[in-house]
Amino acid sequence: MHVAQISPLRVLIADERQDRLKVLADLVARLGHEVIASEIEIRKAGAATARERPDVALVALGTSSEHALELIGEIVHEAACPVIALLSEKDPAYVREAAKRGVFAYIVDTDSEELQSAIEITLQRFSEFDNLQGAFGRRAVIEQAKGILMASHMIDQEKAFEMLRSHSQHNGRKLIDVAEAVVESHLLLLPQASPTAVGEVDTA
Repeated sequence: MHVAQISPLRVLIADERQDRLKVLADLVARLGHEVIASEIEIRKAGAATARERPDVALVALGTSSEHALELIGEIVHEAACPVIALLSEKDPAYVREAAKRGVFAYIVDTDSEELQSAIEITLQRFSEFDNLQGAFGRRAVIEQAKGILMASHMIDQEKAFEMLRSHSQHNGRKLIDVAEAVVESHLLLLPQASPTAVGEVDTA
């Protein structure tokens, strides 16, 4: 069964073996994703993500070992994106330790066909997770903006949302951009209002 089509991702790959690096790059590209950078020095993978800004990093770590776990910790700490670890063997205990260090997922490096399928499924899972996180984030900002408008204009949430929507349409801006502007301007005003509010509470 073929997995559903997903939006192309910008992927950084890292593998100390030059031949495997090319195999991984070809597999990722064949799946419709863009390999924006490759790194042959695994230890530099985290820093490379900060420089290249990929959506996700696919890092080959080889066999399970304490050294590899240390590398995972360093990479995840520096990484500016989720990290998917590529292992040469299935080791449940090792995977648990890798998860504790922040690895998003792991893939066992087998033959090319199985590896391609595993990468495809894992990247799809990441894409779905990323979209969901984005949706939750946008919803939270819009709800926060509605709350600010409700309090400042003494209106209900339906009218607050209508204000956001009307401003969005009138100015040709995305609803989320309008909501973010409301939240940001409210935060800028908070320091000026805070001392008075605190003083009133203290004297009560």
